[in-house]
Amino acid sequence: MSRKLFKSTMILSSMTLISRLVGFVRDVVLAVIFGAGPAFDAFVVAFKIPNFMRRLFGEGAFMHAFVPVLTEYQTHRSQKEVHQFINAIFGSLGMALLVIVVLTEIIAPLVIMVFVPGFAHDLVRLTYATEILRITSPYLLLIALTAFAGATLNTFNRFAVPAFTPVLLNIAIIAVACFWAPNVSTPIYVLAWGVLIGGFLQLISQLPFLYHLGCLPIPKGWWCDSGVIRVLKLMVPTLFGVSVAQISLLIDNFFASFLAAGSISWLYYSDRLTYLPLGVIGVALATVVLPNLSRHYSSQSTNAYSATLDWALRMAILIGMPAAVALFILAGPLLATLIYHGAFTVHDVLMTRRSLWVFSIGLPGFILVKILASAFYARQNIKTPVKIAATAMGANLILNVLLIHPFAYAGLALATSLASTLNAGLLLYFLLRRSIYKPAPNWSKLIFRLVVANFVMGFVIVWFSGKIGQWLIWSVGERIWHLLVIIFLGFFIYLVTLWISGVKLSDLRWSPMEID
Repeated sequence: MSRKLFKSTMILSSMTLISRLVGFVRDVVLAVIFGAGPAFDAFVVAFKIPNFMRRLFGEGAFMHAFVPVLTEYQTHRSQKEVHQFINAIFGSLGMALLVIVVLTEIIAPLVIMVFVPGFAHDLVRLTYATEILRITSPYLLLIALTAFAGATLNTFNRFAVPAFTPVLLNIAIIAVACFWAPNVSTPIYVLAWGVLIGGFLQLISQLPFLYHLGCLPIPKGWWCDSGVIRVLKLMVPTLFGVSVAQISLLIDNFFASFLAAGSISWLYYSDRLTYLPLGVIGVALATVVLPNLSRHYSSQSTNAYSATLDWALRMAILIGMPAAVALFILAGPLLATLIYHGAFTVHDVLMTRRSLWVFSIGLPGFILVKILASAFYARQNIKTPVKIAATAMGANLILNVLLIHPFAYAGLALATSLASTLNAGLLLYFLLRRSIYKPAPNWSKLIFRLVVANFVMGFVIVWFSGKIGQWLIWSVGERIWHLLVIIFLGFFIYLVTLWISGVKLSDLRWSPMEID
């Protein structure tokens, strides 16, 4: 793998890690102030709707449709045509999202009922969720335009700024929760205003960098523009295909709305913890790899295309597998350390731990879907991943029905994990079957060595982590100290075991094939 691509991945991963860590601070603040009750259930549901759009546009459908077309424009068109295309996309996207925002404001109660029909029998949660959604609905427009700006910067190999902008959202929410919420009668509404403020900050923070590149968009909505039409044709089916994991989580909330109060909050906190490694590994790799895969496909560099994908998969497995093992074993200690404060009770810790256990099982699948789907989208092949996603979605629905009775909300998390694993497996199968991806040699040896290293690391973590009861007794300082020591020790043991088994981490900076 070229040094440039490796460096880009490391920069993006670092920025994403900072963003996720600040996000954890946000979740700790929210857990302390609001806990896991009806009001926070309502906020989670109302925030899930614009946040779902963020993951679709920021890390999903829009990026996977827009980036390959923009890359093609950069390769085969003039700078003037590139700028005209950017202007047309910006204007069209802005107009479409403005219409959606207005409609959401008008039919907010209906939107809530569609996503969580169980709230129909809980007037408190329904009222909260409706009002919060009306405040946050303009965030749909802001975050979509932010995603557009970020995707443009990514195509020009400017990865750091788009990866850092979510920090601004988290800071805004933290600020209003700490300094504004205590001074109002209904503090949960303040969080909604924090989301809106954060969305505005994310958008304006990227505009100077677009201006520096000469790509600052001027809103022009030309629906007949050939580039816009191509992006739309790619984006519509991609909306479903790339977001199966997020749609699955929305389905989880649909079913969870019929369960006991707090179930949605427990799923939310466990999802947030799972999303840390997913964002740092899966989203970062997919974001960096997609433009490069698109360039290799556009230039018909078959070997370079396959080698780039192979490198991304190796990196994903190398980091994702130990992350899943550690997340499963340390589910209780992590929750006790990070969010067992204030209004978040022992009961909440134990309940959230259950869903975090099963989400961790699906972590490798979540990560691989991001990368494997990018391999199809870079080739502007939308049908295959959409069909696979539909299969996974059907499996998720069936599993939800089967697992919700014996395992309640944890069964919903398990269904999502299993469906995502199925999705990843089918994507890989078709890439291999069609000879799009040709694995480099020694994959079997690498997998065996990784399994051994993860087993050794897991044994050490289990030995030193102890039982959850002890973690709940310790002070905050003791929890943090023990958690850091265990994580560092596990990481060290993992690296040493890999080194002893013959895996050289330095080799992973380059692909087995030369990529220019």
